[in-house]
Amino acid sequence: MKRILVYSIAVFVLFAQSLHAQQKVQDKVQKIEADSAAQVSIKLYDKTMYYPAHAQNNPILVHVSIVNKGQHTFRFKLADDRAFSLDFTAFNARNIKLTQTDNLVRKRTTSQTVYFRELSLDPEEEYAFIVNLKDYLDIVQPAIYYFELTFYPELYKSKYNALVSNRLSLEVNPDPGIGASTLLPVNYDTGVILKPEAIAPDKVIEQTIIARQKSLWDQFFLYMDVESIYTKNEINKRKYAAASEQERITMLSSFKKNMAAAHIDSDIAAIPEFFSIEKTAYTKNEGTVIVLEWFKYPTFKEKKRYTYFVRLRDGIWQIYDYTVDNLGTE
Repeated sequence: MKRILVYSIAVFVLFAQSLHAQQKVQDKVQKIEADSAAQVSIKLYDKTMYYPAHAQNNPILVHVSIVNKGQHTFRFKLADDRAFSLDFTAFNARNIKLTQTDNLVRKRTTSQTVYFRELSLDPEEEYAFIVNLKDYLDIVQPAIYYFELTFYPELYKSKYNALVSNRLSLEVNPDPGIGASTLLPVNYDTGVILKPEAIAPDKVIEQTIIARQKSLWDQFFLYMDVESIYTKNEINKRKYAAASEQERITMLSSFKKNMAAAHIDSDIAAIPEFFSIEKTAYTKNEGTVIVLEWFKYPTFKEKKRYTYFVRLRDGIWQIYDYTVDNLGTE
């Protein structure tokens, strides 16, 4: 009887150990599946004019979103000091990588206690926060940059487990110094600094055309991808591709000034007497807005059909190309 009891206990222990081992394997599989299904995305928050340095006075705020796209609960650690939970990587157009800030390197190489919270997201749940890109990278030169974020669910030292975000472009302008306030795009009626808003594509085109009718150039360029419009011309495109970062910024600035001074004969800068939006169509990231525009001359009116091509960048629709069809005179 005693032997049977001992045997029964041994079988029970082995069975329990087997179940425990199976549960551990199952938990591990679910964690791997949850980690692989999690996504991190970024966008510029409260987009404005950006300048080099001045991390506090002119921050580059980035909205970070972590979403669970899987079927299992996604569990991760998030440090109170975000420097121990994420990294930014950025390159300029010549593929030169930006260096990390001295403060960030010092934090990570100094022995200290890292405080963190353990969070969990059920399927389709999201967790978001905002960080300053300049706390992570030294941005000392005006240029066009491309950057992305790497998030570490098990904190910075566990780099084997990482989520990489989408890539964004960023234009950093030359520091205007004392005259900064006169160079920022301003609404002349209110004196408020202009910022693009998340409005529909047809509203973007409507506001752009009205701004041109009123010669409000800051508002005219507000929703325009000037780089794409400038390089629409093949000669400009070749010059731009061969130029340095500073030369590119100067080219785009001169392009806008010459357009405003009517030194450039550009269809997009022509002033219609009136216009009518004929058709708007767009998907998640791309769209077209077709507009009939009438131009008044001393003895006749000319009718044209403009097709504006727009795309979504950081939540803002921007004009990046256009075509013009002449429809005759009236």
